[in-house]
Amino acid sequence: MESLLSGLAQHGYSILFAAVFLESIGFPVPAALALLIAGGASARGSLQSSYALGGAVLAMVSGDALMFLMGRYTGWFFLGLLCRISLNPESCILSSADSFYRRGRALLVVSKFIPGINTMAPPLAGSMNMRPLQFFGLDLAGAALYIFSFFGVGFLFSDALGAITRGYQSFGRLAGWAVVVLIAGYVGFVVWQWIKARGLRTVPFAMPSEVAHRMTLGARVYDARSHGYFDAKTTRIRGSRRLDPNTLSRFNEESPDGPTVYVYCTCVREATSVRVARELQNRGVRVSVIKGGLRAWKRAGLPVEGVPLEEMAALPSFR
Repeated sequence: MESLLSGLAQHGYSILFAAVFLESIGFPVPAALALLIAGGASARGSLQSSYALGGAVLAMVSGDALMFLMGRYTGWFFLGLLCRISLNPESCILSSADSFYRRGRALLVVSKFIPGINTMAPPLAGSMNMRPLQFFGLDLAGAALYIFSFFGVGFLFSDALGAITRGYQSFGRLAGWAVVVLIAGYVGFVVWQWIKARGLRTVPFAMPSEVAHRMTLGARVYDARSHGYFDAKTTRIRGSRRLDPNTLSRFNEESPDGPTVYVYCTCVREATSVRVARELQNRGVRVSVIKGGLRAWKRAGLPVEGVPLEEMAALPSFR
C-alpha cells in the first residue's frame, strides 16, 4: 500500500482525473476503483481531499458535457454509434430513449451507478433537447453523488484497503493466472458468438449495383431501420419503403412465389437486416439483404432521397 500511495502522491491527481473523464465518455475504465484508492490515499495524507474531489467532479461533468453536446448536435447518429456494441442498435436506441424519457430527470442523478445507462444518459438528454441548465444541474448532482460515495468509502475504510493491498503479492501469481483465464474465456466467447452468427447468416446477400438494376425492373426495397425515421435530416434509398423491424407481423405483401424483396439497414454487419430477412424467410418471403446497407449504397454513388415527412416519427422531447 505504501508504494502505491507514493505513486499516487506523484501522479495521483492526473491518474484519477483521467480515469473519471474516460469512463464518463464511454471507455471501460474503472473510475470507481480509482476513487476508492484516492479516498484511501487522502485518508493517509498522500492526496488533498479537496483537490481530488473537486477535480474528479470537474472531470466527470466535463466528460458528460461533451457527450451531451454530441447528442444535441449529432442526434441519433451518435447514439447509433454508442449502440453498435448491441446486436440490434435500433432497439438499443429505442428502449434507452423510452426509458430515459419516462424517468430522465431522476435517472440522471443515479445513472452513474448503472452500467450502460451511465454512458447513454448525457447524449440522450442532448438528443431530446433537455435544457442545458437543467441537464448540468442534475448531472452535477449525479456526479457528486457517485464520486463522494466511492471516495468516501475509500477514505473511511483506508485501513482495509491497505490490508488488501499488502496481501496482493501473496496471491499475485494466482491473480495473474486468473486474468489470463478470464481473457482466454472472453476470446473463446467472442469466437463462439462469431461462429454462431455465421451459422445464422443463411440469408442471401446482394450487391448495391445489382439491387439498383433490379429496382429498374420493379423490385421492391425496404428500409429496415427504426431510428432512421426520427431524424428529419436522414436519407434512404430512393424508391424504398419503410419496414419497421418492430412491426414485422403486419408485413403480408409478398407470397412465396413472388419476386425477391431487398432489405437494408445501417448497423454493423447488417445485423438488423439479417434478423428481419430471416423472419421474412420463415414466413415464406423471398428476401435478400443489401450488402453494406445504406452506407455501401451511398459509396457506390447510387441515388438516395429524404424520408417523406408523413413517415417521420415524433421524437420524444423534454421541451
